[in-house]
Amino acid sequence: MAKTFLFMPESAYGPTNNCIGIGNELRRRGHRVVFAAEASWEGRLETLGFVEDLVDLSEPPPADAPEQSAGQFWTDFIRDTAPEFRKPTIEQLTTFVQPTWQALIDGAMYCEPQLREIVARQRPDVIIEDNVNCFPALLTGGVPFVRMASCNPLEVRGPDVPPVFSGYASDDRTGWDEFRAEYDRTHRPMWQAYDEWVRSCGAPGLPDLDFIHTSEHLNLYLYPEVVDYTARRPLDRTWTRLDSSVRATDQAFEVPEQLRDGEGSLIYLSLGSLGSADVDLMRRLVDVLGRTKHRYIVSKGPQADEYELADNMWGAQQVPQTNVLPLVDLVITHGGNNTTTESFHFGKPMIVLPLFWDQYDNAQRVHETGFGIRLRTYEFSDDELTGAIDGLLADSALRARLADIGTAIRARSGVERAATALEAVAAG
Repeated sequence: MAKTFLFMPESAYGPTNNCIGIGNELRRRGHRVVFAAEASWEGRLETLGFVEDLVDLSEPPPADAPEQSAGQFWTDFIRDTAPEFRKPTIEQLTTFVQPTWQALIDGAMYCEPQLREIVARQRPDVIIEDNVNCFPALLTGGVPFVRMASCNPLEVRGPDVPPVFSGYASDDRTGWDEFRAEYDRTHRPMWQAYDEWVRSCGAPGLPDLDFIHTSEHLNLYLYPEVVDYTARRPLDRTWTRLDSSVRATDQAFEVPEQLRDGEGSLIYLSLGSLGSADVDLMRRLVDVLGRTKHRYIVSKGPQADEYELADNMWGAQQVPQTNVLPLVDLVITHGGNNTTTESFHFGKPMIVLPLFWDQYDNAQRVHETGFGIRLRTYEFSDDELTGAIDGLLADSALRARLADIGTAIRARSGVERAATALEAVAAG
């Protein structure tokens, strides 16, 4: 019997693409899928067959303002705060992480009345939130609430895993306690105020220093088993891991003619829709990589017109990533959870240049488990980057192992597993 599933993803490509992959599978099974996404996604989800019932997270722009790109608010936010990414992660707690949480909280407070109307209007059977902070209307709608965590799973904390956002090593506890103490100092007053507001909206109180609830019905999280932390931090039976969640809605892609027959390997460069807003960093990468023998497909990002590519490169503002990854030999990434898990899905080694949020944790996990190399994003030397590329491409044992891992992950089909789990929640 057809059900209605309402998704509310964070207004960024990673969480939204994750929900698109799962939502498309539910739609294929005959269900009705609604997206209560942020307003800048207007028209982009409806064309995929979903119902759009969108929200504003802040005062909407004037009617005569230019059309916004999807997720434009966060693109602007990251661009304006990019200088903070050069600081150690413990310093970013004050200058980037706490202001980011506050911006997320402000958005939740602003759209709460809109969300209540959407829930009442759409009458979903299940509500799925892929976000990092609570929206009370999603918890008070009288239907099962499912949490989706498509960030690094250190978001679910434990004493034997590194603190989230730190990028610290799993086997060396140096600095763990200091980082946690600084997180408490910089975030507790804000968390207390948010917790009071959440309760005032009729939702349960928040867990200590967490900004979102876990679900009593189902919690889905996105991370490959081979790099997961569950041996150090077991999760209860409400949690279901998806090794990947790869959408089948991207456009077809063929390697551009100018890159088909060149020498060297084919490499994908993407710092994500947000990271690539740092134009100076993109220019530096283009300069270094343009002097190598390899060929590059580049996701240029929202500031695509602000820099030029080298002759051994082809790129566009957006590329259909899930159809590019199978064609390349190596991925250079910011370590966003979406790109990290998709690289494992297709069995590709990674060079990771983290910028913010959980990207440091993904970069460290890829590095310490041997599936790639973490570099200092703003301090790497030319030789470090080119040496990492050549070393990973020459490691045939690693590439064969990753190919086998990718085959196993694809066989487990995260989107099908998620859709089946959500159907079970809807069935009661």
